[in-house]
Amino acid sequence: MFLRSVIRRKDGKEHRYWSIVENRRASRRRVVQKTLLYLGEINDAQQSNWVRAIEAVDGKAKRQLSLFPSDRQPPLGCDAIQVKMSELALL
Repeated sequence: MFLRSVIRRKDGKEHRYWSIVENRRASRRRVVQKTLLYLGEINDAQQSNWVRAIEAVDGKAKRQLSLFPSDRQPPLGCDAIQVKMSELALL
């Protein structure tokens, strides 16, 4: 599970909407993403709390890291990796 953001422009302003998404295996090679919960616009404190909640629920790995877009700063006290999607190659 992870947080996904979508940027929408309304009335000349940028709005960032969040949802909780999980990867589901559909067949041997196919993986689909399923939206579990739509959060809407949330502030940074709420975002940090959701990241911690996801880590607690999905704590199967030894170390859980959160992914954040490169244009946003991760919340304090959160192990995070900033990703610049334009530099990733699609396979």
